Amino acid sequence: MPTQPVRLDFLLSSTRHSRPFAADAHYVPDGQPKPVVVFVHGFKGFKDWGHFNALAEWFARQGFAFVKLNLSHNGLVVGGTGDLEDLEAFGQNNFSLELDDIGTLLDYLESAGSVVPATEINFSRLALIGHSRGGGLVLLKAAEDSRVTAVVTWAGINNINPGWTDALMQQWQQQGVYHVENSRTKQQLPLYYQIVEDYHSNRLRLDIPHNVRRHLPKPLLVVHGDQDETVSVQRAHELKTWKPDAELLVLPGVTHNFGGGHPWHSTNVPAEALQAAEATVAFLRREL
Repeated sequence: MPTQPVRLDFLLSSTRHSRPFAADAHYVPDGQPKPVVVFVHGFKGFKDWGHFNALAEWFARQGFAFVKLNLSHNGLVVGGTGDLEDLEAFGQNNFSLELDDIGTLLDYLESAGSVVPATEINFSRLALIGHSRGGGLVLLKAAEDSRVTAVVTWAGINNINPGWTDALMQQWQQQGVYHVENSRTKQQLPLYYQIVEDYHSNRLRLDIPHNVRRHLPKPLLVVHGDQDETVSVQRAHELKTWKPDAELLVLPGVTHNFGGGHPWHSTNVPAEALQAAEATVAFLRREL
């Protein structure tokens, strides 16, 4: 009986845009249908960032099929360097595109053409995990997609609009672009004004507080470090007030990336991320 996880890499294509985007699945090929966990990376992130592959292997050994994707406009290129390099695509990204990319992955996994054997997955037991901005995305996708059974946020945002000021909006609209620095690579990453236009055009779909309150009856686990330097732990407490039956786990001494960094040269999951992973598995075993 196999005990070691395998990794299947595959490409996705969307009807909404022309960019192929990559995904992978990790599972132990034992012929038993497993709960499916889809992991969504955050802003300036990607599926092979840091310790995410070690995390995928760990989840596979716990009896899950762990699937992660590169959101199509995250700046990576299929067959490229494996890091952010297509800054034009990065600038053309928006939240609606990302939600649709997750939907494309779910459609693919459910289809007869999926490279992941149907004998290895139980798609009726489907959970989404999102880190940082990905946490906000999985909340929205779970609210709009009935296939999702449970949802978990790790250091997740709880609002698509990150406090854009009137002054910034005016300058952004006039110039058409706003740049943010990637602290890891020192790249100046463009954000074109279309992300704001998309937000206003899809306001209800992208309203996390509204959707969590009104359209998320599914089990929710909120995991956050109390030393998060990027997304305040207050965001986690607010999520709990919007959905009182959510489970909230605040990890003392833990920062935004749960002990990880990029590149990550160990096959082990960082201790802080392992805390989040163990709590997540316990939650999913109860709820899926």
